[in-house]
Amino acid sequence: MDMEKKVLDILSEICEDDCVRDDMDLQLFENDLLDSLAVVELLVALEESFGIVLSPSEITRDDICTPAKIIALVRARA
Repeated sequence: MDMEKKVLDILSEICEDDCVRDDMDLQLFENDLLDSLAVVELLVALEESFGIVLSPSEITRDDICTPAKIIALVRARA
C-alpha cells in the first residue's frame, strides 16, 4: 500500500471524516478534526503502521496541522 494512502486512511479514521483526503492543506485543528486525544491516537497509529517513533514531546502542533505535513513527517521518519 502506498505510504500516503495509508497515512490518509489512518487520518480519516481518527478524524472520522474523509475530507482529509480531498484537501492536503486542510487545517485539522482549526476545523476541529484533531484534538489532543486524537493526536495521541494518530501518533500511536502511525508508529504501529510504519515502525517509527513519534514522541509527543518532539512533535509540535504545527508539525501535524495539515494532512500534507503529517505525510511529510512520516516520510522523513520512515
